[in-house]
Amino acid sequence: MTFNSITLENWERKEYFNHYLNQQTTFSMTTDIEISSLKAAIKRKGSKFYPTFIYMVTEVINANESFRISFNNEGKLGYWEKLIPFYTVFDEQKQSFSNLWTESTGNVLTFQKDYARDVAEYNHIGGLFPKSPIPANTFPISMIPWNSFSGFNLNIGNGGDFLLPIITAGKYYFKGTATYLPVSLQVHHAVCDGYHAASFMNQLQELANTTTEWL
Repeated sequence: MTFNSITLENWERKEYFNHYLNQQTTFSMTTDIEISSLKAAIKRKGSKFYPTFIYMVTEVINANESFRISFNNEGKLGYWEKLIPFYTVFDEQKQSFSNLWTESTGNVLTFQKDYARDVAEYNHIGGLFPKSPIPANTFPISMIPWNSFSGFNLNIGNGGDFLLPIITAGKYYFKGTATYLPVSLQVHHAVCDGYHAASFMNQLQELANTTTEWL
């Protein structure tokens, strides 16, 4: 859980960071990711979609420093060497959700097994955070599988200093012979620009297109 400090005075993004942090500017981007081949590959492997999606997002996040910039528990600015997905799971009986975290080892099959173990162990407990303690280096990811959407936004009243990305996926839908998944990315403009948001979506799409290389 290495946290690398950023010296603001020497940081090339200093002007942008100060400006948008003071404005508390966040923005979101929603893109329909084409998942036809991904969905077919998951079915062939006998895997589940949600943990595979979480793994994909985590891979993109950890490949880009801009998405790992944060304030640590001491209020220092820096970037995490690695982030861990902090995801929601739904309890059908209680019609409520819990937040769990599962560390990614960089191997999709291992992550799927670890995810299944955590869900089996903690989801029946109930409550918002049944698995604790929660590591400091987590990022939020969730899925709303009951509805597709063209835009999604969260409003965080924390003084505007939550810098990590927030990812939300919706219900996939069919258009012609293709299948699409709406994915929303919310970022803080102090650390991410439109370029970074677009790169996130493009890299996620690339993973969906190249399942034979990693799934």
